[in-house]
Amino acid sequence: MSEAAESEVLDIPQVYTHHVFCCFTQRPPQHPRGSCGANGAAPLWDRLAKKLEASGRRDIAMTSAGCLSFCQAGPIMVVYPQGIWYTPKSPEDIDEIVTSHLLGGKPVERLIIVPRI
Repeated sequence: MSEAAESEVLDIPQVYTHHVFCCFTQRPPQHPRGSCGANGAAPLWDRLAKKLEASGRRDIAMTSAGCLSFCQAGPIMVVYPQGIWYTPKSPEDIDEIVTSHLLGGKPVERLIIVPRI
């Protein structure tokens, strides 16, 4: 079997220039850890998905994730392969991340957090 035919059979995923993981965890508002969902993540992630789809770029992926462990700073997203963590708070922040970083290759410094490990 040829390599091309084999990859079709295996359905090997595309390699992405950027892969964005967004926390969709929803805890009750009074939860001591907080959560991205309780901090308004859903409309931001919806906007991100629509912007990425509208871009037509098949080399950028978005994946919903569970807790990314920095709950009180949320909404949280991380962009790989760079490992850049963002805390967008508004639709305009999402637009800037998409335009500047994901499409333009320049991270948005003002929205980056550096998680303490």
